[in-house]
Amino acid sequence: MMIRRIAITAALAAATVFSLSAQTESAEDYHRRYEGLTSRVGLGGAGVESLLSRWEADYPEDVQMLEAKYLYYFTKCRESRIVQKSQDKFLGVPPVLSLADSLGNPVNYFEEYFYDDELYGQADAAIEKAVRVAPERLDLRLARVSTMMAYEKESPDMAASALRQIIDYNYVSHPSWTFSEAPVDKDAFKEIIQDYLVTLYQTATPVSRKAFKDLSEKMTSYNPKEVIFLNNVGSYYMAEAKDNKTALKYFNKVLKLKPSDETAIRNCIIIARSTKDVKMEKKYLAMMAKYASSEVDRQSATVRLNALNEKKK
Repeated sequence: MMIRRIAITAALAAATVFSLSAQTESAEDYHRRYEGLTSRVGLGGAGVESLLSRWEADYPEDVQMLEAKYLYYFTKCRESRIVQKSQDKFLGVPPVLSLADSLGNPVNYFEEYFYDDELYGQADAAIEKAVRVAPERLDLRLARVSTMMAYEKESPDMAASALRQIIDYNYVSHPSWTFSEAPVDKDAFKEIIQDYLVTLYQTATPVSRKAFKDLSEKMTSYNPKEVIFLNNVGSYYMAEAKDNKTALKYFNKVLKLKPSDETAIRNCIIIARSTKDVKMEKKYLAMMAKYASSEVDRQSATVRLNALNEKKK
């Protein structure tokens, strides 16, 4: 009887050890397995979903798992097609192929991605949860913005709203941002936001240009002396709203802060020429001749200024 009891106890102990060993795969072990698997089959390949399911069951708030889940569903949710469009650019990108019809009119073909809404929703839910778990990971927040921009195409309303939240969170809560584990200082944050604003501008739709202007104004509200965002707003009024008076107001604000700012000077010259205001053009040509970083630009401004002065005689 004693021998039997010992045998039963030993069997139970062995079962317990086996059970524990089956559960001791760490989050890093899962990540290594994921890296190895995806290097062979791709982010959305065979076996990735089942591995993610086991990883999530054991570590439901592991940020690397949530990133991997986001990448899996974003990869699966979209497909690329070549489509014909009448415009010269689509989302700021030139065509992959340009032909001409029988009358010589251009026929442009673009690569466009089409999305499965349900799978996109699962991708967004994963990256949103990752942001909640690691709120100071700026790269996670911006990954979400980038996929929103891709998904929304010409009407990036959700992306603009998410960028606005990031900007407010930065200046109200002052987080210690990291981007791919590297710290992000205040100047780097502004540069990153400007990159996204440029993307919105280059998308070149009324919705994206309005978002560009609104978010530039948001950045200006927190950085009233930051010329890059003042120039953004001025550019919107000049190129999109066709409101030269308001545009000049912003460009002159820039020049009060930084008289050598070539973007503002150049845009003022463009406005002066478009309105045939010779006096204004001469004013800003003189500034370009003085401040341009390029010798060619300085010489061109000087030649044009001298020509205008000669006309007056």
